[in-house]
Amino acid sequence: MQPDTRPDTVTPRVLLINGSPRAGGNSDVLTGRIAAGIESASLAAETVRLRELEYSSCVGCEACRKDRRCSRFDDGMTSLYDAIARARGLVLVSPVHNYNVTAWMKAFIDRLYCFYDFEYPRPGPWRSRLSGQGRAALVVAAAEQRNLSDAGFTLEAMRRPLEALGYEVMDDLLVPGVFDKGAVSRLDAVLSAAEEAGKALAEVIAP
Repeated sequence: MQPDTRPDTVTPRVLLINGSPRAGGNSDVLTGRIAAGIESASLAAETVRLRELEYSSCVGCEACRKDRRCSRFDDGMTSLYDAIARARGLVLVSPVHNYNVTAWMKAFIDRLYCFYDFEYPRPGPWRSRLSGQGRAALVVAAAEQRNLSDAGFTLEAMRRPLEALGYEVMDDLLVPGVFDKGAVSRLDAVLSAAEEAGKALAEVIAP
C-alpha cells in the first residue's frame, strides 16, 4: 500500500529517528531530551530506534518510481512510511561514524526515495510528495573528536536529503567531544540546548 501523503492527513506530531547502534549512548540521551522539549510544548513525540528494526538498504531497483512505494521489501521500514507521512515534524539523530552518519541512518535515508515522483525522459524533473505541507525538522550529531571538522559530512548528510524531501531544517546540533557511553549526560548546557531545540520545533509545527 502506498503511504498516504495527502496534505490533510499530516498531523502536528514529531517522529524522532535515532540512528545509533549503541543502547543508552549519547544519541539516546540527546533524543530523549529533544523529545522532552517537544512534549513540553504539548505535542506528541514518537521515537524510533533503528537498531531495533530489521530492514534492508535500498538496492536501486527503482520499482518505487512506478509503484510510488517501496515494493521491493516488506521489512522494518515498511511500517515507518505512514508514520513519516503523518508527522509534520522529523528529527534525525546520529553519532559520527567515519566522518558521516551511521550505516543504519544512511539506509533509512536511502529508503525514503519512494517519496519522490519523477518525470521522463531521464533525468527529468522530480518532486517530493512530502513538500509544501509545512514540514520541519532537526538534525543532530554526536562526535568523539573535539575538532568540529572531524564530524565530516554528518550534519549535511541528514540536512540535504530532508530539504530535498520538503522539510525546513530549523536547526542542526553538533555535540563534539563525547564518546563514553552517556557522557553527554554531564553536559547541562548541551542537554538544555537539545530540549530547547525540540520545543522550538514543536512551536513551529503546532496548529
